[in-house]
Amino acid sequence: MKMKQSKRELKAPFLLHGGDYNPDQWLKYPEVLKEDIDLMQSAHTNTFSVGIFAWSALEPEEGLYNFEWLDKIFDDIHSFGGKVILATPSGARPAWMSKKYPDVLRVNAERVKQLHGGRHNHCFTSPTYLEKTEKINRKLAERYGKHPALLLWHISNEYSGDCHCDNCQAAFREWLKEKYDENLEALNDAWWGPFWSHTFTDWEQVESPSPNGEDGVHGLRLDWRRFSTDQTVRFMENELVPIREITPDIPVTTNFMADTPDLIPFRGLDYNRFADKIDVISWDAYPTWHNDWETTAELAMKVGFIDDLYRTLKDQPFLLMENTPSAVNWHPVNKAKRPGMHILASMQMLAHGSDSILYFQWRKSRGSTEKFHGAVVDHDRSPDNRVFQEVAELGKRMEKLAALQGTHRAAEVAFLYDWENDWALEDAQGYGLDSKQYIKTMHAHYRPFWKQDIPVDVIMKDHDFSKYKLLVVPMLYMMNNQTAEKLEVFVKNGGKLVMTYISGVVNEHDLVHNGEWQDKLTGIFGIRPLETDTLYPRDRNHVLYRSKHYEVKDYATVLELTGAKTLGDYEEDFYKGTSAVTEHAYGEGIAYYIGARLEDAFQDDFYAELLKTELINSPVGITKQEGVSIQVRYNEDSLFVFIMNFSEETRDIQLDQLYDDVLDGGNVEGDIQLDSYEVKVLRVSK
Repeated sequence: MKMKQSKRELKAPFLLHGGDYNPDQWLKYPEVLKEDIDLMQSAHTNTFSVGIFAWSALEPEEGLYNFEWLDKIFDDIHSFGGKVILATPSGARPAWMSKKYPDVLRVNAERVKQLHGGRHNHCFTSPTYLEKTEKINRKLAERYGKHPALLLWHISNEYSGDCHCDNCQAAFREWLKEKYDENLEALNDAWWGPFWSHTFTDWEQVESPSPNGEDGVHGLRLDWRRFSTDQTVRFMENELVPIREITPDIPVTTNFMADTPDLIPFRGLDYNRFADKIDVISWDAYPTWHNDWETTAELAMKVGFIDDLYRTLKDQPFLLMENTPSAVNWHPVNKAKRPGMHILASMQMLAHGSDSILYFQWRKSRGSTEKFHGAVVDHDRSPDNRVFQEVAELGKRMEKLAALQGTHRAAEVAFLYDWENDWALEDAQGYGLDSKQYIKTMHAHYRPFWKQDIPVDVIMKDHDFSKYKLLVVPMLYMMNNQTAEKLEVFVKNGGKLVMTYISGVVNEHDLVHNGEWQDKLTGIFGIRPLETDTLYPRDRNHVLYRSKHYEVKDYATVLELTGAKTLGDYEEDFYKGTSAVTEHAYGEGIAYYIGARLEDAFQDDFYAELLKTELINSPVGITKQEGVSIQVRYNEDSLFVFIMNFSEETRDIQLDQLYDDVLDGGNVEGDIQLDSYEVKVLRVSK
């Protein structure tokens, strides 16, 4: 399958700069709404997401609609050339609906019905909620579908969670019947039913996982998470019916998330299943800048990984739908961005493929949980404060970068990431319960490429592998036969494949593969993993690789060679002298297996050698110091080169040729310096 490219393009006259605007909170303050329009222009902003949580303002009573306030917002933003991203309001329903139609309320895993309140606590299966969301969306599409300010549909907001009500239980059983072809025996086989006498004899006996009942059947848990994703996608598709019908040319998005403070891909839903249903990928980024457990550059690397993942889902530019220009209000410590960090962090988003910098929120609320969340307009309502001025400065710079819109990134290296694998590995009651760390392992292998400014795509198992020279597959614990076959074809045809410990252990049902390691993997890698030694946190081993010693922690796989060549040996324990890192020629390609969790220095050296051998280089020959990231976007004519200093010290840069300085004007060549958090954007003809 090819990556999921959009048929409806985002046709904006500029890079998008603005964000979530909640005028429905200020309808009693017309002077504030008037002030907003002036401030939007002072801040060099141009695009605003409206209506996200506005259902009670749009429909204060069932069937009684009030759109006049939104009409004015559309017209006022249009008056200065701005654009509107119109949200559907399903993320938070009005109180009258919960009272009158209790089936819209979620039931949690303990089977307790939730009260009205919060947000995203609706049932995705509720017939009432499906009907009501379709109806309000139709009203919005009919009223604003032809408004010249409408740029993009924002479907709901940060979909998440699941519901365990009777309607959802029935829907789950129907989903299972479809998945297993009405064959209950097949379900029992997939879930290993005889274990603990969990064989089902009637579909009605099947229920969702619960801490009050069954929560240890891994096949059940895995299928429930798949169902929950599919049920959320179906709910979104229901929202799209009137929008596609009435506004067929307006693209749609829904905003993805990341889990913090570790800044890893959101684990609650398989976002890959959304990708071909929407036209534009967007996500909400809230890194914990200036924290006390990692360097600025380390956190920037994690941001880059998620950017590369979400961009690659559709192989096209994405949107940063939310970020904060200052602090948030929900991190354990809500530290303000230091001067320069907001512009630096925004430029990183643009460098990795975003065509927008949008904020939550435009204006700070006066009350409730988000009244201290960062915003462009603070409680002082002043355009003279530091945060507003940084936003305005960023807006000016983005205006100079207008030609960046729609440009691409090209990668010869891909990482294979899989949400379902993350779920299954999280459930695995083995290895080290706290040390499996799938995403951290991805980061450990991604880091050398980020440090060397090598472009990377983060792909799914249904994507096309053949366009890459190098494919890196860390900890693919759950691997079906189809994925193994695709890896085999990739290597046979000349690809270079790197895989690690704890890979290919279980199939798509989370059942351990019968017998020895999957035959195809043994053929590809020329090895058989015999056992995986799990180490205590203080345990260490070492591997000798290319005459250097590297520390091992957490995991060490004991290997039997069936044709592979040893590159590195264990130095301690009962498997001393046996293979830890191997290489195997297969077809026209080569497969590498890294059997142990090794220190970062190993990844640096191993991949540096591999990149040199495969002639995979940074798109530009600029020399830099530690903490500086260089990322490139391109079109038919030009390369746009972002040089970003993610360190707290001045850094020296040696340019490899004459460049145009996009932000500061003129030409630049030779040796330059970047202050802490400083960014240069250079342009050169191809």
